[in-house]
Amino acid sequence: MKITGKEILDLGFDQGQAIGMILAIIEHQSEGTKEELFQTLKSLLEDPKEFLEDSTWKEVAEKLLHQPEKTHLDLREESLDYTIYGEENIEGGALAQMETAMKLPVATGGSLMPDAHQGYGLPIGGVLATQNAIIPYAVGVDIGCRMCLSIYDFPEETLDIRKMDLKKMLLRNTMFGRESFKRPRDHEILHNPLFDEVSILKSVKDRARKQIGSSGGGNHFVEFGTVEILDENNEWNIKPGKYMALLSHSGSRGMGATIANHYTKLAMAACPLPQQAKHLAWLDLDTELGMEYWLAMNLAGDYASACHEQIHQRMAIGLRTTPLAIIENHHNFAWKEKDENDQDIIVHRKGATPAGKGVLGIIPGSMTAPGFIVRGKGNATSINSASHGAGRQMSRTKAKNELQKDTVEKYLMDHGVDLIGGGLDEAPMAYKDINQVMSYQHDLVEVIGTFLPKIVRMCGDKKFRAVD
Repeated sequence: MKITGKEILDLGFDQGQAIGMILAIIEHQSEGTKEELFQTLKSLLEDPKEFLEDSTWKEVAEKLLHQPEKTHLDLREESLDYTIYGEENIEGGALAQMETAMKLPVATGGSLMPDAHQGYGLPIGGVLATQNAIIPYAVGVDIGCRMCLSIYDFPEETLDIRKMDLKKMLLRNTMFGRESFKRPRDHEILHNPLFDEVSILKSVKDRARKQIGSSGGGNHFVEFGTVEILDENNEWNIKPGKYMALLSHSGSRGMGATIANHYTKLAMAACPLPQQAKHLAWLDLDTELGMEYWLAMNLAGDYASACHEQIHQRMAIGLRTTPLAIIENHHNFAWKEKDENDQDIIVHRKGATPAGKGVLGIIPGSMTAPGFIVRGKGNATSINSASHGAGRQMSRTKAKNELQKDTVEKYLMDHGVDLIGGGLDEAPMAYKDINQVMSYQHDLVEVIGTFLPKIVRMCGDKKFRAVD
């Protein structure tokens, strides 16, 4: 019978709870099914005394009974004050998660963005500042997930004139989910010495090489659309008006997820917290483990940027042009910054856009709603942050169960959007109203341009599912 240590951990055992003894017993025990064994182990964990006369499990039961009582670090009795933007449109689960995060003894400040919804540990749309501590699940699983926008010197009419060419270009030059290019391009990021120096990075190097230049599943996309530049004094000296553009959204692929899960488990072992806060376990940046995660996180962020770089390079080659401007920003990351008192802090933005004074970013809507090119105002109340999108108003499960394919396809057609791939869980109706979300952020960012999607490529069936 094949049982792993991880499966035993998943039943509720801790590392110190005789896992080695259990595995040794299982190795020499062939009677019964796996389900029966799991039930025995659950009963053993719940009441070890009942097994003190059991010849097979007696020693394990004794070890469990003589373990010291579990202890955990205490949270603050009251959460620190923080600012909520658009509270009336934020679900209770996200608010509760933020309250818990603000009770962490290492927390120094925080804010909640108007696109917030519940996640693991810190809510998506949560911003958390800490003192010399890094929280892997406050960064998120898709480390360094980002937006990248290329603006081309083509009029918006190009989208209609070359529609079929642009669709084919997306199909040839983008890969999503489990797909990857047959001949991935090399990139300097893959030669970073950290891949050979840190064991967890060594284990993901081959996968990272294979997935370079591709995008994740879920809400990740590459899309052509229309940019309208509104600000005459923009950073690229682009004349106000409408242009064709390409927008991509993706992160660090399997590499980021592996790093996040690995260091979260280590943080939870090193920093035991009460049940409601366990996913907010942190690593001290003065420790070797904390610094190792910091380096791995930054490498994953650079890898995500390299993926976008290759996506946009492939498109520029296909279009036979050089972009007028490229704008890029990331979220699901942690930055070393200064607070209002000029003290060093670690700012976690899990689904939040950096919005320091003069910092540029893109806040997308849904595939039928505009996105916004923004310039940060440096508002300390929001920890120099803004939303990272419209935010979900329907869970993926609810969207799949309640929305109809025909209805969604008609909605896309009515809005003049061509969708390649995608699923009901990413339908425009599953998202909040981006204009309402932006209305809560006048003090955080100024809008200098907009982006309206027209040809969208996402993970899933490659056939054209809207207007051909």
